[in-house]
Amino acid sequence: MLKRFAQVLAVGGILAAAPVGAAETLHIYNFSDYFAEDTISNFIAKSGIDTRLDLFDSLEVLETRLLTGGSGFDVVYPSSTVGERMIQAGALQPIDPASLSNYGNLDKDLLKLLAEQDPGNKYLVPYMWLTTGIAYNPDLVSKRLPDAPTDSLDIFFKPEIAQKFQDCGIGVVDAPNEVIPIALNYLGLDPYSTNAEDLEKAEKLLLGLRPYIRHMQSGQLVSDMASGQLCLALMWSGDAGIAASRAEEADAGVAVEYRIPKEGTIISFDTMAIPVDAPHPELALSFINYILEPQTVADISNYVYYANANAAATELVEESIRTNPNIYPSQDVREKLFVDKSLPPRQTRERTRVWTTFRSGGN
Repeated sequence: MLKRFAQVLAVGGILAAAPVGAAETLHIYNFSDYFAEDTISNFIAKSGIDTRLDLFDSLEVLETRLLTGGSGFDVVYPSSTVGERMIQAGALQPIDPASLSNYGNLDKDLLKLLAEQDPGNKYLVPYMWLTTGIAYNPDLVSKRLPDAPTDSLDIFFKPEIAQKFQDCGIGVVDAPNEVIPIALNYLGLDPYSTNAEDLEKAEKLLLGLRPYIRHMQSGQLVSDMASGQLCLALMWSGDAGIAASRAEEADAGVAVEYRIPKEGTIISFDTMAIPVDAPHPELALSFINYILEPQTVADISNYVYYANANAAATELVEESIRTNPNIYPSQDVREKLFVDKSLPPRQTRERTRVWTTFRSGGN
């Protein structure tokens, strides 16, 4: 066995043992740090399949490569919104649930939500799901406002509250497809309204927050929250969990907490899919089925601090994660969540204009 896996393959900064002389190689395309440290190596050991993991740093890069065609990837990890556009473009091949013995482990309620973007759940297999909400440093926040509404978007969208935290720093994820719907929902409007007046109201709301934002660099939010350089951020739940873990490990007196806003927020899915021109679709199915094993995906959740879509895996997720209502929310909270959706080009351009105005502060 040791000889069989003697070769060591450097993959996108990750080391994985690869079987010597394997006839075919499975190519996977995912974000960095979105598997457990041993996810790939365990798959190789169990299956004997030579496996290469390549990394992308933005969904735009993934979408461009797949829409161009000839990517050479067998399994890819698009968000459900990107996946929806790729389905419409004919860039993905259907996945038969009967070909996945572990498909029945998936949460049926989450499958129904995902079906809003993938009717019939024909192309996308849910991987992790997340919310966009309020991450905060309890010490820094309470010093400035002892009764701060840390469970409400008022903390961002009421200028008289947001300005209290300007000196310690507010961050916002650079995700117009999430933040604009959140703003509209906060105003009691349809998150995906195409009404020009509604978008004007959302733009006005966002511009009221803009003077108090230190930065909108998504990739920097984790490190800045973990180090105490920001006291407040509108960010992804999993990233907030990673920031909290890093802060605890550093033992420098910094804490990070996360709340799903009581007004409701967006729920997003990251999914597994097979490109229409995947060189090895059968190997892809083997890997997806492996990820659907409860212990496999539980180990990933324990590493990345995201809720997975596998109902059979929940009891295997670390108690501190699965009992955290802001990672695994209760049913009544779930009912206030709305699904990330793709919009037609014209509406997308209108929202891009709103976002550009927001980023520039209206200048």
